[in-house]
Amino acid sequence: MSQIKVIMYSKLDCPLCVKGKKVLEDLKEEFQLDIQEVDIYKDEVLLEKYQIMIPVVEIDGEEVEYGIIHKDVIRKRLLEKNRHKNVE
Repeated sequence: MSQIKVIMYSKLDCPLCVKGKKVLEDLKEEFQLDIQEVDIYKDEVLLEKYQIMIPVVEIDGEEVEYGIIHKDVIRKRLLEKNRHKNVE
């Protein structure tokens, strides 16, 4: 099973981001995840795009969820990604 690239767009002092990161860390027990956290305040384009949406979880280039991150939603998408990769 290959690693799945996950990017979480966040910012400092963001309680929802902390909760979202915990969800992703929990899912690392089930999936091989390459998690990268990106601070939107370090990039003007990202800040403009995501300022009121964070955290935003992107899996293999696809925005999957934002705001309150639900473990079951992320897990479902990861399972779909795994199935797709196993078919290829």
